[in-house]
Amino acid sequence: MTVMEQRGAYRPSPPPAWQPRTDPTPLLPDERPYRVLGTETAAEADPELLRRLYTQLVRGRRYNAQATALTKQGRLAVYPSSTGQEACEVAAALALEERDWLFPSYRDTLAVIARGVDPVEALTLLRGDWHTGYDPYAHRVAPLSTPLATQLPHAVGLAHAARLKGDDVVALAMVGDGGTSEGDFHEALNFAAVWQAPVVFLVQNNGFAISVPLAKQTAAPSLAHKAVGYGMPGRLVDGNDAAAVHEVLAAAVRRAREGGGPTLVEAVTYRIDAHTNADDATRYRGDTEVDTWREHDPIVLLERELTHRGLLDEDFAGRVREDAEAMAADLRARMNRDPELDPMHLFDQVYAETTGQLREQRALLRAELEAEQQDQEGGPR
Repeated sequence: MTVMEQRGAYRPSPPPAWQPRTDPTPLLPDERPYRVLGTETAAEADPELLRRLYTQLVRGRRYNAQATALTKQGRLAVYPSSTGQEACEVAAALALEERDWLFPSYRDTLAVIARGVDPVEALTLLRGDWHTGYDPYAHRVAPLSTPLATQLPHAVGLAHAARLKGDDVVALAMVGDGGTSEGDFHEALNFAAVWQAPVVFLVQNNGFAISVPLAKQTAAPSLAHKAVGYGMPGRLVDGNDAAAVHEVLAAAVRRAREGGGPTLVEAVTYRIDAHTNADDATRYRGDTEVDTWREHDPIVLLERELTHRGLLDEDFAGRVREDAEAMAADLRARMNRDPELDPMHLFDQVYAETTGQLREQRALLRAELEAEQQDQEGGPR
């Protein structure tokens, strides 16, 4: 007790008639991650949806393996694998309607191709060939974002603008646990809640921000609890349970579309592979930890449910594997072709209207290229 309290001069009390603006209880996440597979709820899951999820999971796992191999062959500069996180990736894409927008992070290549983007175009940025590699408007997929969490305020802005225009559009923004330590994350959540923007935030908590474990980033009970401070509901879900992730995200998208505002979803998953091909994960985690998570593999979990319900036979499984192999073969063949690049394209699609500075830079580069070509044609001086 302070001296002022002892003298009776300090009487801490709330303001008159003060009460919370909203009851925080409904905003709190579950104590444990929500699950569907392996529970009584699984019997209610749509069989066709489960088969679609399974097809995309197998396809995504094969895509990760092939893209990782391409980095070893020098065909990709870098690839951040999402092996082990495929359930989050696929569920995010399938939870959206065609008119909605997806805002991925750099690790969300599988969500991008599940949304319909060409598998080769999705890797163009990681190959170093183009700004984005695909037309964001064709499938309503924002550019893959390498800077952490910068896509989140963009998602909020698009969702808010769509609502002001009267468009029935929802934005789903994906981010890793490391991205929640960035200022853009907090700014995005605050704006989204204040504006009641139709946006869903999906945090893939894979345990590490490169080599930094979650415990060294935050002391919160869960990342989903961060939603309460901004006045939106937080949901906690098993990120390796494809059916559960899809159910939670679909409900959040539906809520946003109906005017209920934003939702923060934390999917608890694990990054089986290293951060990227340039990372040595053995320096900060052991094999035992990785092996434990392999036993909670999202594909195996879904296979068990499909088999239990008689929805997965060898014929269907074989077709799924053949489709995945065909995709990988096509990806491999097309990525092994040397691209024909025009350096002048560097200045295209940077701004809606080219600036004077870009015109000067374009002219300077053109002059340098023409001078180099003349030197080559004239031979050594």
